[in-house]
Amino acid sequence: MSLYYQKPKFTLFLGDSLELLKKFKDNSIDMIFADPPYFLSSGTFTCQNGRMVSVKKGNWDISNGIKKDFDFHLNWIKECKRILKPTGAIWISGTYHSIYQCGFILQSTGYHILNDISWFKPNASPNLSCRFFTASHETLLWARKDKKAKHTFNYEKMRNSEWPEDFIKKPNSQMRSVWAINTPKAIEKRFNKHPTQKPIDLLKRIVLSSTNKDDLVLDPFTGSSTTGLAAYLYGRRFIGIDNEKKYLDLSIKRFEELDKNLKNKFKK
Repeated sequence: MSLYYQKPKFTLFLGDSLELLKKFKDNSIDMIFADPPYFLSSGTFTCQNGRMVSVKKGNWDISNGIKKDFDFHLNWIKECKRILKPTGAIWISGTYHSIYQCGFILQSTGYHILNDISWFKPNASPNLSCRFFTASHETLLWARKDKKAKHTFNYEKMRNSEWPEDFIKKPNSQMRSVWAINTPKAIEKRFNKHPTQKPIDLLKRIVLSSTNKDDLVLDPFTGSSTTGLAAYLYGRRFIGIDNEKKYLDLSIKRFEELDKNLKNKFKK
């Protein structure tokens, strides 16, 4: 494997996700969070911070046609199933450009879908054309590897903890499948940002809901490694994979700042 960076409980690999996934052992990962390419870099424009910008995020986000896009998702999802532990689970984030393909593949390859979560973005960017509804949510699919296995779900933590970032979640009530969480805060982008960066509040909730301390969490499209920061913050072990060095370098900056802050906190 092409090891890029390694610290206790935090490891990054540089390279093609599918090829690297093939090198992991069977039944070795507790939880996978995947934010795969949505394949929507079509040359159109969107609104960002009040400015019109191109939606092209990189060559990795350019569609190769429905069939090839589908095969890409099929291959990495099948590899994830192989390396998940029998009790393991996967989370996949996406929009309509990709999530329906991923959902069909999960079902057709034997996963058992547990929930679909609607991540509502209260601060979503407006629609520039004024010809469509404003896109203000993404869908998260949560599935376990084996229908008969017992997956991890920390119900009491989800029900009884305080979630001040989410106006939908009421105190001491079951957490619903619609989560209101803003897009990443400015401080989360202080070292620059990944074009599809997820907010730390979103990944905290995913990690805390479906893993236990010392579990091994994998993100095959790690980007700026928000998954890894949430995993490390709560005592899980993390492996991230990305094929772009600049985003792994961004991951390292973010991790080292978090690690420094945690160490300083414990010194006090």
